[in-house]
Amino acid sequence: MQTEGTHIYNTTEDLALRKSQLAKEIEAKEEEVALLWHSLAAPQKAATKGEHIANLISNSITAIDAFLLVRKLMKHYGNLLPLARKRKTKK
Repeated sequence: MQTEGTHIYNTTEDLALRKSQLAKEIEAKEEEVALLWHSLAAPQKAATKGEHIANLISNSITAIDAFLLVRKLMKHYGNLLPLARKRKTKK
């Protein structure tokens, strides 16, 4: 019994064909995500001084939020990189 999402492969050619189909789907999804991410992260052009000030405030809040997140993580975990943490030796 074959359900949706499962495939039966009889030959290696079937498997290679499915692999190439999946690679194309993944590439298309990666491009879509890249476009969405770019539209989200790209700075917006301000038409008026009010929009310019609003964008500056928004960017400042984002920067402060990122700083506070890093500070909280460092306080909780002691370091962001576990490899950089010095190991304590027992005497």
